[in-house]
Amino acid sequence: MTIRRNRQRGFTFLEIMFVVVIIGVLLAIVGPRLAGKSTEARKGTAKADIRNIKVGLAQFEMHVGRFPNTSEGIEALIEEPSGLPDDQWDGPYLDTDVTPKDPWGAVYNYRSPGEHSKDYDIWSSGPDGQEGTEDDVTSWTKEK
Repeated sequence: MTIRRNRQRGFTFLEIMFVVVIIGVLLAIVGPRLAGKSTEARKGTAKADIRNIKVGLAQFEMHVGRFPNTSEGIEALIEEPSGLPDDQWDGPYLDTDVTPKDPWGAVYNYRSPGEHSKDYDIWSSGPDGQEGTEDDVTSWTKEK
């Protein structure tokens, strides 16, 4: 009688190392191309948010006859500011119940009248959270 042995076949160390090397080469090629894309995507989101806020501000101005002042802020697009005559405010003018935040978690800055445009300025301080730096995302065109 012959005894048959069940051989379990697994991967050899050499095969596993070969796969690890291939994955490393692929990461070395693709990794640098993806670096920095997250920041650019967040800046794109902030630009889109600012465009949406501008649409809300235009609707507010159409109904109320003026833009919210700095103290009323963007919140005036969500909740009716005090002191407005009846039936002027027809909001909310944004699809949110809370003041919108930029992709880095800070509330968008708003100033009216604006320093860079006649009606208002809207901006995000960007990834560094510092106002007036190169990474700010703004409603106005920045000089280079």
